[in-house]
Amino acid sequence: MNRASTEQPQFAVIGCGLIGRKRVVALGPNPPLLYTCDLDATRAADLAKLAPGCTPVTDYHTVLADARVTAVIVSTLNASLAPIALAAVRAGKHVLVEKPGALNAAQLRTVRDVARQIGARVRLGYNHRFHGALLKTRELIDAGALGPLMFLRARYGHGGRKGYDREWRADPALSGGGELIDQGVHLIDLAGWFLGEFASVEGHASTLFWDMKVDDNAFVSLRTAAGQTAWLHASCTEWKNLFSLELYGRTGKIIIDGLGGSYGLERLTYYPMPAEMLGKPTPPEIFEFPTDNSWALETQAFVDDIRLAREPSPGLAEGIRTLEIVEAIYRRSGYPVSQAGL
Repeated sequence: MNRASTEQPQFAVIGCGLIGRKRVVALGPNPPLLYTCDLDATRAADLAKLAPGCTPVTDYHTVLADARVTAVIVSTLNASLAPIALAAVRAGKHVLVEKPGALNAAQLRTVRDVARQIGARVRLGYNHRFHGALLKTRELIDAGALGPLMFLRARYGHGGRKGYDREWRADPALSGGGELIDQGVHLIDLAGWFLGEFASVEGHASTLFWDMKVDDNAFVSLRTAAGQTAWLHASCTEWKNLFSLELYGRTGKIIIDGLGGSYGLERLTYYPMPAEMLGKPTPPEIFEFPTDNSWALETQAFVDDIRLAREPSPGLAEGIRTLEIVEAIYRRSGYPVSQAGL
């Protein structure tokens, strides 16, 4: 499984909820989708209608037993992500597993160890890296538009909905935690993508509003060995949905607002250092991204991982580091860290 291949991978999607549907739409007709799988037979059947020739099933073992399936997308509840991903890897399949990938870092380490033995490619579903504004930011930074990065600030939140504290995300046995392991992991992943490894982890999680045993707000400060800082706030008491990411370099800054939909138009504004500092006037640049192509771009990256026999990024290494940060914050804050194994 370690060699590059020109063969088209053949897919199955396990978990046919909102995210599973996004994945099926992103796949399109090519590469082929052989199965949709969900415990709810009706949901699996409805999703299978989007892919001609696709078979709906309710038992993921049926999917894994089919040698035609070479790649599996796992988009279930958090508690099922790692067990199904591990079973898929053991069956010789490549895997795209949705964030956070597991209930804890130990589960992902098990998947990593088996994937190395098998030669399976495992990508973590952090689709925010593939949003237009984030890709443009990566391009600008790599081109030196901001100079050396100093710090970033990021906020991400929603307001839940009536009964939110009785849904599966409020049950630590199913979710592994609250807002930090839900939306907060996106912020941690993006912070690491731009700043690198973090040598210091500070912060706390709190339950300030919702009647649940998991956190509804998390405040995190991460520092690299070189002193670059990421200040992050994830919240499900954000009564107007919000995504905001600001990156500051020695010669400029970038502000990203919105992710589309209820989060508002996705917009990137690049501010170069003022003329009196830089020595030449440079106006700010504004880029708008009205269409979210992140799911399709991420899916194509996964296909390329398989074809090129390359290590996915973000993959298991990034997923493990992100969950290690989540666990450090939960321990500091008095929340239990899932001990579930595989």
